[in-house]
Amino acid sequence: MRKFEKISFEQFKKDVADDKKLYDSFSLPKRSTRFSAGYDFFSLFDFTLKPNEIIKIPTGVKIKMNDDEMLMLVVRSSQGFKYNVRMCNQIGIFESDYYNNESNEGHAWLKLQNHGDKDYIVKKGDAICQGIFTKFLTVDDEEEILDYRKGGIGSTDKR
Repeated sequence: MRKFEKISFEQFKKDVADDKKLYDSFSLPKRSTRFSAGYDFFSLFDFTLKPNEIIKIPTGVKIKMNDDEMLMLVVRSSQGFKYNVRMCNQIGIFESDYYNNESNEGHAWLKLQNHGDKDYIVKKGDAICQGIFTKFLTVDDEEEILDYRKGGIGSTDKR
């Protein structure tokens, strides 16, 4: 099953704000058209990203998917093309075992940097990135590996 869910309100309070009205009001990612490959993620709050500034942004979203799938989190074309705004890691990869991990419930975050020369202004509810689901392949002669991750971002190399 492939779907988006809100993180729990308890996790939202830790990561974003103790604001039930905000929690209840934000939208889960969705496609803009029937032919859109990416699901737009929306900003939970207003912010201005000044030139050369970096901001870490919570989405309030966790992603459930099949074991042989991943979600690539990427900037929207207009962000890079019009404003020279990029994700710090260029492409965020979320695997199925990130969902409900013990560190942060699988809360998807992104980190943007303004490489342009003008302020990048975002209003609450604006699309700030897009997620694209895809299947992945593995080699047939893979050595034994861990069945699941223990934590959140950067945890797959922890044994």
